Amino acid sequence: MTTRKTTARKRTPKCGDCNGTGEIAETVRVGKSRKPRETGDQQTALCLTCFGTGTA
Repeated sequence: MTTRKTTARKRTPKCGDCNGTGEIAETVRVGKSRKPRETGDQQTALCLTCFGTGTA
């Protein structure tokens, strides 16, 4: 009998924007639309490139 050959599994590529986590950090902006000001605070947001899955 011959032995079976196993094939290597293909890895799914990670998302370049979130590094595979599915979340990104967004800077908080305050103020009116004419003169918005960025604060030093950040909040997490869903990655729009991979929609939170972490794969590209």
